[in-house]
Amino acid sequence: MKITHTLALASTMALGTTTLSAQEIDIYGYVKLDLNYDLDFIQGDTTNPRAIGVEDNATDGSFDTNVRQSRLGFRTDINGVQGQLEFDLFGSNGTAELRLRHANLRYGDWLFGQFWTNFMPLGQYPTTVDFNGPVGITFARVPQVRYTYDSGPLQFSASIEENFATSDDPLLTAAAQYSTDLYTVRAAVLAGTTTDGTDEVDQFAYTLSGNASLWEGGRISATFVDGEGIGGLLIGGGNNIVGGEANEVQGYTFEIRQALTPQLDVGIAYGNESYDLATAFGDTDFTDLESLHVNASYDVTDSMTVSAEYARVIRTDSSGTDFEGDRIQAAVQFNF
Repeated sequence: MKITHTLALASTMALGTTTLSAQEIDIYGYVKLDLNYDLDFIQGDTTNPRAIGVEDNATDGSFDTNVRQSRLGFRTDINGVQGQLEFDLFGSNGTAELRLRHANLRYGDWLFGQFWTNFMPLGQYPTTVDFNGPVGITFARVPQVRYTYDSGPLQFSASIEENFATSDDPLLTAAAQYSTDLYTVRAAVLAGTTTDGTDEVDQFAYTLSGNASLWEGGRISATFVDGEGIGGLLIGGGNNIVGGEANEVQGYTFEIRQALTPQLDVGIAYGNESYDLATAFGDTDFTDLESLHVNASYDVTDSMTVSAEYARVIRTDSSGTDFEGDRIQAAVQFNF
């Protein structure tokens, strides 16, 4: 949706005249109804590995609905400066509160403000009905200053960011991407420090990702991340520091998608996280997480989509015991 408004941009006092210029504001977003049915453990409004295997969350079947994924955003371009402001309703503790997602401006090759971290492989993020998606991939929106250089199929970017973890120091990132009509490959690195209030450790990580369209209507994508002190950057949210040591983690995702018709799309996404040191919470912990999402979506109209998904999440604790949780989800979404 675009709204055209008129701004007074310049005045000539001697002539008593005012120059007016029409500008456009792009209003975008969606309204989404999610319907969840947990078969084993109540996970909340999105899949939650920490809820799996916890006795208080056990269920013989639990149905719930929410509209907290719904979001609203604004974009504009005035005199070559682009602005974005975006919110959703995914507040803390299961509440529907207005929450800031993005707030940034762009001028030339520069971005200033809150946006996805430059370290995150956004172009290879798996598509799921679930809000979080699979474990094994990085996810954060942070205030930053980013510079991007485009040269044909090559793109380079570097940023100074607010650390996603507790830190007095900025997080530094750099990324390179090569894209063609058939495939994209990307690599990124980050460096910083983080503290748990007692100990401070160095953070260093790299991520590799790519996708390819190798057949008609099909797409495969994969991501891999390895690093120390970055557990909180992954979907599973493992501890960055354990016993004064930086916790090392490896994570990966793999997705296959296929368009069966112009309206019908299906996909399967797998994710895995593995930590060297166990993350404790409550009376339990985890060292490994797995997730599987199988979904389908159908475009009823250009603006309305219905979708369904089966998700399984597995948490492995430090004793090697596996706990499994299954969820069935459906959604109706109206985009504007």
